[in-house]
Amino acid sequence: MTPLCSIFRRYLKSQNLKYTPERADILNAIIERDEIFEADELMQIMRSQGHRVSKATIYRTIKLLQDAGIITGALFDSKQSHYQLIYGRTPIDSMICIKTGQIRHFNAPELDALRHRLCNEAGWSPVGHRFQIYGISPEAQEAQDAKDAKSD
Repeated sequence: MTPLCSIFRRYLKSQNLKYTPERADILNAIIERDEIFEADELMQIMRSQGHRVSKATIYRTIKLLQDAGIITGALFDSKQSHYQLIYGRTPIDSMICIKTGQIRHFNAPELDALRHRLCNEAGWSPVGHRFQIYGISPEAQEAQDAKDAKSD
């Protein structure tokens, strides 16, 4: 498989942009993290490791990485956008509680099979997917039921 830095370099070159050391550092930090992240959280981690990176550079690079198909946005709540590395990775499928923000990851091979079938039918080559279910977790439902019982 082609290294992500090469894929990102090619994308940037196609856009007449440069693969700067800052962009390389951001990509490496995302690869090392290999889980869902927030831009501000990524910036704090990088700064704690001694990288001099601005908020604007983080956000611009995240946008470029999304456009290149390397990461995808995963909006879990209205407060903060979350992102995840998708290119060449096992998909992270999730159930998200809309009351608590709790995230439960799961693996469903039938989703992979569906992705491959749909792409094959359209003549596409799949590189990843994201499947999210929004609902109310058992814990949030129990808390709501207890609150309702108290108010009766």
